Amino acid sequence: MEIIESMVRFFQTGGAFMYPILIVFTIGLAIAMERWVKLTSVRRINSKMWDQVHPVLEEGDFDKAREIIADDDSTISNLLNMGLARQGSVRRRDDIEIAMEESMMEIIPQLEKRTPYVALFSNISTLLGLLGTIMGLIEAFTAVANANPAEKADLLSASISVAMNTTAFGLMAGIPLLILHALLTSKTGDIVDSLEMASVKTLNIISEFAKRQAALASKSNG
Repeated sequence: MEIIESMVRFFQTGGAFMYPILIVFTIGLAIAMERWVKLTSVRRINSKMWDQVHPVLEEGDFDKAREIIADDDSTISNLLNMGLARQGSVRRRDDIEIAMEESMMEIIPQLEKRTPYVALFSNISTLLGLLGTIMGLIEAFTAVANANPAEKADLLSASISVAMNTTAFGLMAGIPLLILHALLTSKTGDIVDSLEMASVKTLNIISEFAKRQAALASKSNG
C-alpha cells in the first residue's frame, strides 16, 4: 500500500504535464502490444505453412504446392504464390525472382505498420517530461521572486523537486517504449529474413527442377 500511495503522490505532485505523458505512454503501449501479438502470429503461421509446403516443393509437386497456399492468406503464402504462379509459364529465374521481390515490397510495409509510432511516442513522452520540468521551474522562480527571503531556499528546493517529477515520469514512460520499439524492429527483421530465405530456397528448387526437365528433354530428343 505504501508503494501505491507513493506512486499516487508522485503523480499528483508532478503537475498537469503528468497527464499527457500518461496518455502518450498508454497509446504507445497499446500499439506495441498490438504489433507484438500480430508479429508473433505472423511468425507462427509462416513457420507452420513453410513446414507444410517445403517438402512438397522439394518433391517438385508444384501443383500441389499451389493448392496448399491457394486458400491461405499468410504472408509466406502470398510470397510463394507470386513465384509459383509464374513457375509454369516463365522459364527465366529472374522473372520469377522479380515477381517474388514485388510481393516482398507489399509485405514489408504491412509488417512494419505502426511500429515507428512506438519510437515517436517514446520521444514525445520524454520531451513532455522535459517541458513540464521547464514550465515548473519557471513557475518556481517566479514564485520565489515574490517570497520572503528566509523562505526562498526551502520554497525553491521544494518547487524544483516537484518540477523534476515530470522529467522522471517522462523517462519512465519513454525508456520502456524505446525498448519495445527495438524488440518489435528485431522481430520484424526476423520475419523478413525468414521470408527471404523461403524465397531463395523456392527459387533454387524451381531452377533445379527446370534444369532436370531440360536435361530429360535433351536426352529424349537425342
